[in-house]
Amino acid sequence: MIAVDTNVVVRLLVGDDLKQSKAARALFEREIVWISRTVLLETAWVLDSVYGLEDRQVAATLGGLLGLAQVKVEDGEGVRLALAWAAQGMNLSDAIHLSGVPDSTRFTTFDRGLVRSAKKLGLNVVGLGS
Repeated sequence: MIAVDTNVVVRLLVGDDLKQSKAARALFEREIVWISRTVLLETAWVLDSVYGLEDRQVAATLGGLLGLAQVKVEDGEGVRLALAWAAQGMNLSDAIHLSGVPDSTRFTTFDRGLVRSAKKLGLNVVGLGS
């Protein structure tokens, strides 16, 4: 098994550098690839901020990646839950943060948008302040 950095995942997904994309594809074809939550979070940020994908597009793209048999992900259940929440309209980064919170733990934020989207999904998020 081999763990990969964000740049390897991005090259695989967007194919913007021919040589690096080819190397990334070859790696994913011959190895079991482990991807951390932080690499997924950073990949989501790159796909959004650099390539202009919306959260739902990013969630679909990452969902396809995680569907590959040779890909293993840190906290796979939590990440898949986060992708499902993003597919329902939650910001993907927020969803990744929330999916890692233990069940008996409340999550608090100043982000009113996060509170609203979490409540729509029935999640226990508490707004801090006014």
